[in-house]
Amino acid sequence: MTQEQIAISAVLVLTMGLFGWGRWRYDLVAMFALVSCVLLRLVDPSDAFTGFGHPAVITVAAVLIISAALKNAGVVDEIASRLSGLTETPIMHIAALTCVITVASAFMNNVGALALLLPIALSTSAERNRSPALILMPLAFGSLLGGMMTLIGTPPNIIIANIRAEEAGEPFGMFSFAPVGFPIAVVGVAFITFIGWRLIPKERLENDSAGQLFEVGSYLTEAKVPEGSAIVDQTLGDIDGLQDSNVEVIGVAGRRHFAKSVSSTFKVSAGDVLILRSDPNDLKGFLEQYKLELQTTATPAFNTPSPENDVMIEGVVRTESDLIGRGVEFIRRSTGRSVALVGLARNGESVLRRLRQQTFKPGDVLLLHGDVETIDQHMNEMGLLPLASRPIDLNRSRRVMLAGFIFAAAIIMGIVGITSLPVAFLMAVGAYVATGILSPRQIYDDIDWPVIVLLAAMIPVGNALTTTGTTQLVANSLIDITDGLSIYWIITLLLVVTMLLSDVINNAATALVMAPLGIALANSLGVNSDPFLMSVAVGASCAFLTPIGHQCNTLVMGPGGYKFSDYWRMGLPLEILIVVISVPLILWAWPL
Repeated sequence: MTQEQIAISAVLVLTMGLFGWGRWRYDLVAMFALVSCVLLRLVDPSDAFTGFGHPAVITVAAVLIISAALKNAGVVDEIASRLSGLTETPIMHIAALTCVITVASAFMNNVGALALLLPIALSTSAERNRSPALILMPLAFGSLLGGMMTLIGTPPNIIIANIRAEEAGEPFGMFSFAPVGFPIAVVGVAFITFIGWRLIPKERLENDSAGQLFEVGSYLTEAKVPEGSAIVDQTLGDIDGLQDSNVEVIGVAGRRHFAKSVSSTFKVSAGDVLILRSDPNDLKGFLEQYKLELQTTATPAFNTPSPENDVMIEGVVRTESDLIGRGVEFIRRSTGRSVALVGLARNGESVLRRLRQQTFKPGDVLLLHGDVETIDQHMNEMGLLPLASRPIDLNRSRRVMLAGFIFAAAIIMGIVGITSLPVAFLMAVGAYVATGILSPRQIYDDIDWPVIVLLAAMIPVGNALTTTGTTQLVANSLIDITDGLSIYWIITLLLVVTMLLSDVINNAATALVMAPLGIALANSLGVNSDPFLMSVAVGASCAFLTPIGHQCNTLVMGPGGYKFSDYWRMGLPLEILIVVISVPLILWAWPL
């Protein structure tokens, strides 16, 4: 190996390790990798920022904006609102919602599709007296399956298409992924509907969730015992009805970060701050019965009876939220103290620190208190996915038709060659603004900037892997290791490695790293690179084993009450099934 190959390999290994560790956000890790490559003279300084003008980056940004426009117009919501009659049995329930999100995710950002269908899934689960865990993991997996079907379904497909354009002079088309992606989606949805959901642990499916969004006891809240409360000078064991209620006293706030555990013999004093675990529906009655003061994280005004325009709302911390790694003080500053944190739910681990000492993580569910007129805006600004039903636009039908027409026109222009697909999508964005479906501010608000920075930074790094000959070196090594094996098994190996990598790091980063390797393998074998690129595209979208592999998996973890180890139970058989059916399909659709 040359010095350059050793250097780029070291940068890549360290970058992959930092991606998997998750201590720093992936866009910052990607910028670290880019700067390191520039300093090590692996990337020319004049080429360091060419990724920001790359067609893949422009297309991803445009797709995110178009997804917001389709969401505003109610395209998916129009379909989802007609599903209430199709949820009578568990299988019908799963099939209806999973099919809708699979189709929607083929044409819009899958996180956007999940944001539309998540409240519907929760409300229909409550109506049918079913645990949200029955529906939400299938919903998340369906969104990933749908993204495989089209060019714009997921960022890896866009990346693969543009890498193919650089390699062969022509990108993959809008529906080039369909011959492989569509059968995978159909088989995957069928597996999830009839078999997969049965692999979710029974204790998740048996939670009594009717009328509430989360299982009882999932929220951490605090309540102060004032002078005159009926429980002053009583032990917890002597408080009437406490042992039979759905509110659990788990501790008393101490001077340090952690709550002090208490037993039934603990004697309550005036001024104590009790650490409670409760559902918000049960909490209100508990506070009124014992005349306790809810301790929020805003001004004392929130401890007084709420005016009619005050509301409590639940939201999930998205993976790109500004709240990640920050605490309560950030909520205070960013909302002008108009929004208070009332409760926190974090599945998979015990939450014993006081609310004011918490730092937020992706997938946390926050119970917030604020003004009904402004709380939605604040939640959007903080990067929270609301779990309340959204208001219905009375003018929605006309906007649905208009939004659909604009989107279809852009796709047709790109397919027939009137203009390139990125330019067609930018024209669609302009049309959405001109027709009022999108506001100019939303153009920038709805772009997932960390993903854009990730792509723009990793594209030059990926090019450095090729220019230094590292990808060819690795490809030759793989060929030596697999000597005697058919190309069928080499493609299978490439697919499986890509799948495993996508389960721990961002799928776009996975595609950027593995696609050049696939091309190098094909060149070494003297065969067409298309089946190798397609195997990378499929593998990069198969993040079914962990909640951190994809944003959709992370977002349903809290509302579904899942643990980290729950995902592989349904995800592993699904990935094995995809490997079995996708390799023959790839070789059939894209011959060597």
